[in-house]
Amino acid sequence: MAEQDKVILHGMWASPLTKRVEFALKVKGIPYEYVEEDLSNKSPLLLKFNPVHKKVPVLVHNGKAIAESLVIIEYIDETWKTGPQLLPEDPYKRSQIRFWASYMQQVFESLVLVIKSSGEAQEKAIKEVSEKVKLLETGLKGLFPDGIPSVDEFSKNVTLLDLFVLAHFGEYEAQEEVLGLKLIDTDKTPLIVSCITALIEIPAVKKSRIPHEKMVAFLKSYREDALKSATA
Repeated sequence: MAEQDKVILHGMWASPLTKRVEFALKVKGIPYEYVEEDLSNKSPLLLKFNPVHKKVPVLVHNGKAIAESLVIIEYIDETWKTGPQLLPEDPYKRSQIRFWASYMQQVFESLVLVIKSSGEAQEKAIKEVSEKVKLLETGLKGLFPDGIPSVDEFSKNVTLLDLFVLAHFGEYEAQEEVLGLKLIDTDKTPLIVSCITALIEIPAVKKSRIPHEKMVAFLKSYREDALKSATA
């Protein structure tokens, strides 16, 4: 690959925001170099590339840095025409995909609160995230009135929203194990489960999934640290 075409992703392996971008690069078939960032000791490069938020992910293409996962994925979709089009041409469909993808951020923030809290605060956060997940399921019904298509068909028509669902809930079994909370299941959220099941069968995605035990260990440690900080 020519130096000017080089693609570098600065991320953190357990970050759903990083996974969103990783999955986008994978399904579009874009070769890239991955740089793992230690978020407790951020590299000078990360601070240089994202001086505003100082967070991952950051994509560097042709030496130019793009920050924020939603912005990065739109850039990827507009720059590379290979693979599925992540944002549909049709303006209405595009607006719906963007709306629900943006809504996923609120779902994610509520889920983080569940992981970081206990007692009454956690109960409130659980209620909040449960309601938001129900609304997401309803939103998917509007986008997939006939249900999730076959894996082959789905892989050709992956959207930005699908990648967000996968990044945040692809490891729902690990979340369930750590929190003892069933947010996603075939009874309550059949479309979300079908969406994840179809996506993880796409070969490019399958290779980049996080091993279950590794994710469980990370979530346990993250929760313990958050609860210690809250009582310190």
